[in-house]
Amino acid sequence: QVQLVESGGGLVQAGGSLRLSCVASVSYFSAKTMGWYRQAPGKQRELVALITSGGSTNYADSVKGRFTISRDNAKNTVYLQMNSLEPEDTAVYYCNGPRRDYPWGQGTQVTVSS
Repeated sequence: QVQLVESGGGLVQAGGSLRLSCVASVSYFSAKTMGWYRQAPGKQRELVALITSGGSTNYADSVKGRFTISRDNAKNTVYLQMNSLEPEDTAVYYCNGPRRDYPWGQGTQVTVSS
């Protein structure tokens, strides 16, 4: 049973930083591309960042230069370091595969105040 558990969200002022974590009980995790998604109120869930098994990364234009995705295969964990946060980054953040391959976790709420 695949389980994704996100954590690390919170309330932060604009310009602040947060680091999100996702522990994924995915078989052969180290061989899998993983990503972070977010869903703001009233909006569709969108892909924010991806990291391949080899460590290559890709970002949505809206977060490029501010967010960094990374992974620790020994811990089956993918991270999202978020700097220079903006109110527009307020959303529930989720991790999953590139094709939304697994059941969604509960997500972690990020709220950025202006």
